[in-house]
Amino acid sequence: MPDHVNSLRDSLNRRFGEAPAVDENLAGLEALARIAGRRVHRRYTERAVEQGLLRLLCACALSAPSKSDLQQADIVIVDKADQVAIADLIPDQPFIRTAPAFLVFLANGRRLVEIAKMRGKPFPNDHLDQFFNAAVDAGIVLATFMTTADAAGLGTCPISVIRDHSAKVSEMLKLPQRVIPVAGMCVGWPADSGHLSPRLGLSSTVHNGKFDEGDLAERIDVYDKRRAAIHPYKPRDPKHWGEAAFYGWSEDKARQYGVPQRADFGTFVRMKGFRLD
Repeated sequence: MPDHVNSLRDSLNRRFGEAPAVDENLAGLEALARIAGRRVHRRYTERAVEQGLLRLLCACALSAPSKSDLQQADIVIVDKADQVAIADLIPDQPFIRTAPAFLVFLANGRRLVEIAKMRGKPFPNDHLDQFFNAAVDAGIVLATFMTTADAAGLGTCPISVIRDHSAKVSEMLKLPQRVIPVAGMCVGWPADSGHLSPRLGLSSTVHNGKFDEGDLAERIDVYDKRRAAIHPYKPRDPKHWGEAAFYGWSEDKARQYGVPQRADFGTFVRMKGFRLD
């Protein structure tokens, strides 16, 4: 038990720069330590991930909570030819091609509409909330899949950039109206220890009673320096943005969102039949 306590504390300290108090008698410390120590994996061995195991992990992931039991998330276990085609669309992420398995998590707003037709009922909830519910359901299933994969000893890396190519991915996977890709997922047996991503301090993201961002600039500065000491960033597009005296997380994210991204995504979602008003 103490090993799990120390592992949990060490992971949280590395992640947040602090560790909340840990009751050594708390049940589930091994699971908590595993979750806190989760690492992203982008390098995999050549060992295949059996389809039966993937289906088992999908079943575990789809056991996650669903808004009002509406069950608006699906998963595609992508075949190798389509995985290569998706990798061709995203050449700066070569691990998509080399991953032994690749999944795409879907927001499915179609079933409810079809069920309403089957049961002869109106569907007055055709608005933004339906899209939101389906997208959140898909996100919950995606996160749960990563936890189940970790438990089985697999490594994963979520791929949100497939939404840069939503129309092509939808056509490739034959997604019908009201079904859209939310994210991809590389899956494989890890070839190395992976990367633990430091996060913003808990004072920035956990609020007691009411939202309070405090001195945001100071908190971001502290995080930038802590993260740079653990895992420094490679400067993004210096030809466009120039050189920075100090390059941290906030500079990287400001540059990332300083150029348009997926400005056509709303149009795509509407074309797929969702209403966003």
